[in-house]
Amino acid sequence: MSSQLYKYPRTPHLSFSPGVGGDDIKLNSNEIFTNSQIIVSEKLDGENTTFYSDCIHARSLDSSHHFSRAWVKALQGSISHNIPPGWRICGENMYARHSIAYDNLKSYFYVFSIWNENNECLSWSETQEWTEILELELVPVIYQGIWDEAIIKNISDQLDLDRCEGYVVRKVEQFHFDDFASNIAKWVRKNHVQTNEHWMYQKIIPNGLI
Repeated sequence: MSSQLYKYPRTPHLSFSPGVGGDDIKLNSNEIFTNSQIIVSEKLDGENTTFYSDCIHARSLDSSHHFSRAWVKALQGSISHNIPPGWRICGENMYARHSIAYDNLKSYFYVFSIWNENNECLSWSETQEWTEILELELVPVIYQGIWDEAIIKNISDQLDLDRCEGYVVRKVEQFHFDDFASNIAKWVRKNHVQTNEHWMYQKIIPNGLI
């Protein structure tokens, strides 16, 4: 039986995110995180990509072949037998340079969430465990603890915004796909896209690995 495919949802911006585009979603307040244990991870400038046990796609479910997707396609093929049926692994395909040039990546694929057969996003601790089992890289973690808006706002002051797109906040507990927008939000730097042409139509320049 073929896997049921899911398009990764649009992540809302935190109320104080400066990089909100014309069709983006923005929270009026950040009260969904009040009193919650959270993870803040680096928002990597790659292509949203989903692995299943029997297929792979970019954010668009009908994404076609592209040279920049060959590396992650090979990776998915090498671990597909270890992905449980009905599960999916979501992460960033970092092979091609977009607006930020990376020269110290550990891999061209970084996991940010894993979903089980019940369409539930695994808790952060389970995500860490499965990332290790599958020998994949996890997105870099910037902060873990109780939501404190003052602390979260100050994170951007600690980032090199010439080399970092922003960050993502998510609750550490497991949650259902239908509750996505109540559990996750992002902060994106102002004027993030700094190229005149979409990266897919430019000459593909691979990012650098360590």
